[in-house]
Amino acid sequence: MRSTHRRRTLAGAAVAVLALLGAGLPATAAGADAEQDDKQPDLTRFYQQKIKWSKCEGMEMPKDLRCGKVTVPLDYARPKAGTLDLAMARYRATGDSRGSLLLNFGGPGGPGVPELAYGGEEFMDLTNGYDLVSFDPRGVGRSSPVSCGDGTHEALEATDNGEDSNNPQAALKQLRRAAAACKKHSGPVLPYIGTLNASRDLDVMRAALGDKQLNYLGFSYGTRLGAVYAAQFPKKVGRMVLDGVDTLTEPLTEQGLVGAAGQQTALDDYLDACTEELTCPFGQDARSAREQVVELVDALDEHPVPSDFGQDFTGQDLVGAISHALYSEQMWPALTQALNMLVHDGDTRGVMALAGGGFAPPAGSDRSAAPTRPHEPPDPTASATPSPDGGLVDIEEVPLDNLPAALMAVNCADDPDRPTAKQITDDLDDLRAAYEEASPVFGRYRLTQVLMCYGRPAGTDFIREEVRDVDTPKMLLVGTRGDPATPYRWTVETAKRLGSSAVVLDNKGKGHTGYGSSKCVHDKVDDFLLFGSLPDDGSSCGADD
Repeated sequence: MRSTHRRRTLAGAAVAVLALLGAGLPATAAGADAEQDDKQPDLTRFYQQKIKWSKCEGMEMPKDLRCGKVTVPLDYARPKAGTLDLAMARYRATGDSRGSLLLNFGGPGGPGVPELAYGGEEFMDLTNGYDLVSFDPRGVGRSSPVSCGDGTHEALEATDNGEDSNNPQAALKQLRRAAAACKKHSGPVLPYIGTLNASRDLDVMRAALGDKQLNYLGFSYGTRLGAVYAAQFPKKVGRMVLDGVDTLTEPLTEQGLVGAAGQQTALDDYLDACTEELTCPFGQDARSAREQVVELVDALDEHPVPSDFGQDFTGQDLVGAISHALYSEQMWPALTQALNMLVHDGDTRGVMALAGGGFAPPAGSDRSAAPTRPHEPPDPTASATPSPDGGLVDIEEVPLDNLPAALMAVNCADDPDRPTAKQITDDLDDLRAAYEEASPVFGRYRLTQVLMCYGRPAGTDFIREEVRDVDTPKMLLVGTRGDPATPYRWTVETAKRLGSSAVVLDNKGKGHTGYGSSKCVHDKVDDFLLFGSLPDDGSSCGADD
């Protein structure tokens, strides 16, 4: 989807959720801390909880990062029916703190805890005024992760142009089998994934952190989450920035075509630059390079190669890895190196490393190193030893396909439209042709995402119908002109829907989101979050700023 950044997956977009039940939510949510009326379930115990922070475990976590959890209802309509724990992480403020700043790095399906741990250096200036906090949303990472297991290849075969391509009934059976696999491999959280529930979780986190208002920085899918929060809890919005703004109106079918075309353009740009270098694995002719990429994807789909994770690496896995690297020109050298490893040595480690979740790190950053900042004050709430997980999944137990499985669960839950059996049987060839025309590389990858919503009840229409004309303080929306995932027009359209509260910053550069690639955007966002200084609506940052 347009909101997927770097995904750690062996299945790309193919792994998904079909047999997802309804979101189980009323259209509106209680917005005040533990304020209840006769028509709302009692959520007092969730809003009054306090987070216990302790040393983070695993993967050489930065020493000053602290981890914790917050407990939320599985179903907000029936809070006594079960709960789940959401993993959280925090860097303490180094200066005078005005509370917490919650970050969502995108997805849907991107885990925030590892992204903050290993990619948080770009945000350390914000600790001058905030505790920096991120989280693994429900169904993601250590927060009851969903999976589709062996449903991956069933879904891919439904969009294949192979021997069964003229048999739409076979495609329907494959999609049903994929749905059954998703249901089998995911736990009870599966029916309750979606941005409406994630937004309510966000408000519980705000209260558990002790903040009266939510200060928030969201990227890509995180902008959808922020917009939904603003509609559900307008009185709780503090300083909010949405960077790489998502659409609130276009159906998945249209979003998929936009995404396929945008990423094909980004791939063409990359290959133009790659073929100017002697290190390019496809030679020095750009047209030939484009043909070779298609041939490589097809060859790997037909003859997958082994990976270090014990599963075969397919052409669609390669498409997923390439798509992540194309979100930022800063990732292009790493993509070239990874493709050389694959093409010349059959080594998948490089391309799989590109599919790691989150948005592209800033140039020169080392994702394996802990973020640095001016000083590290002691954390008076941290215990000497880690507290028990309390229901959180160990990091080693997170399924490899968790991110794409969660991505599809959320996107299907957020969209009221569904491909029917008749539409699939009547229109499958036309859909294949349209997506192939949009991109010979990314078309099948994107089409699979759309078809994976087949067979489940309609998603919510709340986002499309109700997220508009929000009565909140001013919020900053950043749109990048050359964004391959979230086109600039989505920023303009979403700002118009949100109403007078939205202030647009026009970033003339390229890449997915602006904060990590444009100093101008970075400075204006920081000025707003730290000091409340907003740029004028419609102001811009130059491509080289």
